[in-house]
Amino acid sequence: MKLPVIKHLTQFIEENDEDFVIETIETLESLTEAPGLKDDEIDVIGELISNMYGAVEVNKLIKEEGLDKKEALNSFMKRVLGSIDK
Repeated sequence: MKLPVIKHLTQFIEENDEDFVIETIETLESLTEAPGLKDDEIDVIGELISNMYGAVEVNKLIKEEGLDKKEALNSFMKRVLGSIDK
């Protein structure tokens, strides 16, 4: 996950709609099942999906918990890093 990408996608969600990102995630998930994709191509798609899910989660922190964008991003990244350390 890359914080600048998640931040950018979070801005996109604010300016547009979360549904665009959700539909893109679904499209990319379907694409991973296409025959002939190499492992490195699937890895790139997976990274994109991961960042998009991160942005959706940050958006939820902003909407449901009332955090500002910076707090939501920091909270999310702490959770991610905490789960990696375990």
